[in-house]
Amino acid sequence: MRADRLVAALLLMQVRGRVTAAELAAELEVSVATARRDLEALSSAGVPVYPQPGRGGGWRLVGRARTDLSGLTSSEARALFLLLGPVAGMSVQVRGAVRKLVRALPEPFREDAWVAVDAVVVDGAAWGGVVRGRPGVVGRLEEAVVGRRRVRLVYAGRGGGSERVVEPWGLVDKGGVWYLVAGTAVGRRVFRVDRVVSAEVVEGVFERPGGFDLASVWGEVVEGVEVRRSVCSAVVEVEERFAGVLADQFGRHCVVVGSVGGGRVRVRVGASTPLMVAQVLAGWGGLVEVDAGLSDGVAVRVELGRLGRELVARYGS
Repeated sequence: MRADRLVAALLLMQVRGRVTAAELAAELEVSVATARRDLEALSSAGVPVYPQPGRGGGWRLVGRARTDLSGLTSSEARALFLLLGPVAGMSVQVRGAVRKLVRALPEPFREDAWVAVDAVVVDGAAWGGVVRGRPGVVGRLEEAVVGRRRVRLVYAGRGGGSERVVEPWGLVDKGGVWYLVAGTAVGRRVFRVDRVVSAEVVEGVFERPGGFDLASVWGEVVEGVEVRRSVCSAVVEVEERFAGVLADQFGRHCVVVGSVGGGRVRVRVGASTPLMVAQVLAGWGGLVEVDAGLSDGVAVRVELGRLGRELVARYGS
């Protein structure tokens, strides 16, 4: 897009002070005629860019129009592009934007910046899993968030379908699952984006609540969900070497609470219901023992016994 090139041209001139049309064409991978037209467009738009004819001439940026990237230190530039690297492969547009930012850096920093861009790869799939695709509606919701535009959502929730107009405050990608934090007629709500059937921008704009901070709000949401996910807990005894595996299965709802000697430890595990705890522990067979005298141990043992009887009835000889 031409706007992208004009921004890139301005950034280059901010760093170098002077460029020729041929140099700009080489950097932006366009023809010399296109580069010259872009420079003329900047000048016509009021940007203090002026041609200087003759030997050693070119186009020069003069005055104080220098809000550029050249003020970054080497370590700041490296940190910036380490952050940008993992997202740079998401789309051609993002990769192109990163390329232009690198070119706008002072020459000594560019090589390190490119190394930083390619230094980290983020693989969003767990072992044996698959990467969740980014829902197509995310792009439309992103534009609505940035533009402060209300959206009419058709939503397929657990309680059935619904339609409502919401104020999109922000988007969150949590483990490959996207969520929309939005204001509604009944207050703040969170929607799973993969359940959004359609999202249509409607007339009018809105203002986000004063002092709104998406990270803080999302932290509150996560804490509330995790509390509900740990209503039931049980204490189990297991070999210490397996405690880490239990932690992988129960996540933050798994805490070592003590040692019982002989290389064994006591671990508190939690989930929403006794059945959900039992379903995980059932796969351990006799490697774990649930303490009946603590927390919801009795209820979990009852569920384990029921699951065991079901399995014996179906698969026993």
